[in-house]
Amino acid sequence: MTDETSTPDMNDGMNDANDSGETLGATEPVENPSLEKDPSDWTTGEEPMTDSQRSYLDTLAKQAGEEISANLTKAEASEHIDRLQAATGRGQGS
Repeated sequence: MTDETSTPDMNDGMNDANDSGETLGATEPVENPSLEKDPSDWTTGEEPMTDSQRSYLDTLAKQAGEEISANLTKAEASEHIDRLQAATGRGQGS
């Protein structure tokens, strides 16, 4: 008796995307300053900081030996994160 079950092609349903040449991500970092937006220009910058920002900022502030208000906006939290990453040697380029 022969087993006639077929195995699905791993590319089924993905051929259109692959044929278009469209990809996500990059093999190398792209340095494009126009992709970075000043936090004061964010449309959501005045909203309360996210839980992720709060957690990371808590970690950085502890490492730096600083106390920071827990009532920050997204933009303020981002600015503190950038400053504390530089002060602690964490983040990009470290």
